[in-house]
Amino acid sequence: MSNETIAAAPSRIGFFARYLSVWVALCIIAGIALGHLFPGISAMLAAAEVQHINLPVAALVWLMIVPMLLKVDFAQLAGVRHQVRGIGITLLVNWAIKPFSMALLGWLFIRHVFAAWLPVGQHDAYIAGLILLAAAPCTAMVFVWSRLCGGEPNFTLAQVALNDTIMIVAFAPIVALLLGVASIHVPWGTLMLSVLLYIVVPVITAQLWRGWLLRRRGQLALDATLHRIDPWSTAALLATLVLLFGFQGEAILAQPLIIALLAVPIIIQVYLNAGIAYGLSRWLKVPHCVAGPAALIGASNFFELAVAAAISIFGLRSGAALATVVGVLVEVPVMLSVVRIVNRTGHWFDEKAAAPVMRS
Repeated sequence: MSNETIAAAPSRIGFFARYLSVWVALCIIAGIALGHLFPGISAMLAAAEVQHINLPVAALVWLMIVPMLLKVDFAQLAGVRHQVRGIGITLLVNWAIKPFSMALLGWLFIRHVFAAWLPVGQHDAYIAGLILLAAAPCTAMVFVWSRLCGGEPNFTLAQVALNDTIMIVAFAPIVALLLGVASIHVPWGTLMLSVLLYIVVPVITAQLWRGWLLRRRGQLALDATLHRIDPWSTAALLATLVLLFGFQGEAILAQPLIIALLAVPIIIQVYLNAGIAYGLSRWLKVPHCVAGPAALIGASNFFELAVAAAISIFGLRSGAALATVVGVLVEVPVMLSVVRIVNRTGHWFDEKAAAPVMRS
């Protein structure tokens, strides 16, 4: 993929991309307003969940990730072996840096910098929620971030699948180590259902659709379909923002200071880990179409799992659960800013010197 292609990638989402920051701000305001003015509707939508996975949000996530998954060519997945450096970077950041850096940031900000402004007796719970948030790498939304920065779809799928496999065995031990808890109850239902909903089913659906288009109508039909459904993805992203902020509209208005303070270490953690992954990618001459998703995979969190784990371990009204919910609120707008940075710095990468990359 050339630098020109990378530079052009954001323009594929057209009008929305040029004013995405404006739309995001308006959706956040609209979500909070709707949650406050119509709490019954927000509560009804929030209650539509299975294993702590909200079904309306899951449907919107599907609309967001299908365009990315349609680009995946399983015949090219073997090419992931050429991107060992990109895979190594995301594994390093996700499993050796992010949970521990969040524990440090939580200790620094919750116990010291913001201690006087936070409720007495909740400090440990807030830190626990932050650790739960950082210990689970993102699954579904990574496909969205990768699509927005022109990321290599085969690499993204392979990396997400690998992270999910590691998470099954590593999530509980890492959380137990950092929280000092002998036994961690992992919400296996949430974890397995998320993998099924956000990877297995959409991948199969997208591949069946892709195969039908290529067999019946050819590559031009696939390209035309991708172009046609691309606006659905961006619209679903904005609708997700409205829902997420609508669900927590009352909490935001009731505890704005606490939510703002908890957001600080989460935001720093996102930029820190994205920066480490992106910097290592440039240093190791990873191509930009892999460096972008590597940074985004390294920075984002699996907030459904974190919320479910916080509720199951500490309770629905706990400080840990609130901290994970703040992660939900921060995730989308902050990650969009990281996407913007990645798109504007494609010229930092010398594609000619990079290792071969898979083509879709």
